[in-house]
Amino acid sequence: MNHVIHKSETRGRANHGWLESYHTFSFANYYNPERMHFGVLRVLNDDRVAPGMGFGTHPHDNMEIISIPLEGDLEHKDSMGNVTVIRNGDVQVMSAGTGITHSEYNRNKDQEVKFLQIWIFPNKKNVTPRYDQITLNKADRNNTFQQIISPNHDDDGVWIHQDAWFHMANLSAGKSIDYSIKRAQNGAYFFILSGNVIINGQDLYTRDGIGIWNMEDPIRVQASSDAEILLMDVPMSLKI
Repeated sequence: MNHVIHKSETRGRANHGWLESYHTFSFANYYNPERMHFGVLRVLNDDRVAPGMGFGTHPHDNMEIISIPLEGDLEHKDSMGNVTVIRNGDVQVMSAGTGITHSEYNRNKDQEVKFLQIWIFPNKKNVTPRYDQITLNKADRNNTFQQIISPNHDDDGVWIHQDAWFHMANLSAGKSIDYSIKRAQNGAYFFILSGNVIINGQDLYTRDGIGIWNMEDPIRVQASSDAEILLMDVPMSLKI
């Protein structure tokens, strides 16, 4: 088994006034050659956007872009004609493919919006751009892993162009669950949204992350307190 731990306080930080962002991996002005990506997981940004503010129209291509709202209402507009609002409990996916533009704004004037911005390298280049969004039943992740993303069109959650599976779990204090990595070529990256958990003997706290690969046995996740976890099961190879 191999593993890497990223403590919350070691993340890159950018504060633009209207935006406060913490970067698990190198992004924009934060550069750390030892933290470029975890397999095909390229960006894991923990963003807070001030009331009424947001990201103006900007381009993307050849990337799977995932937004997971944590608090507030995030308004999305894109060059495919989509105008939507995503909230806690929703998951949004864009396959940028040959190229798209989009904007994201805090719809509310009286509260922050908090969301995770995640980029995954695709396994196919120059696909037709696409947009998808789903509202999940959060009760289905109580003391178990709820699948929210997969490579399969007809599977639970939304799908992306990559052999990756995302799950979320809300664990009660004292509970433990096991997770088996889907493919031998994959690794699992756990991001602790809140609480204290022990993963394979490692104590992890709010906004800590741990990546595990070359692991044949199931990974044990134990909650020392009530905890919320995001799990990303991703290929470790960048080959397309």
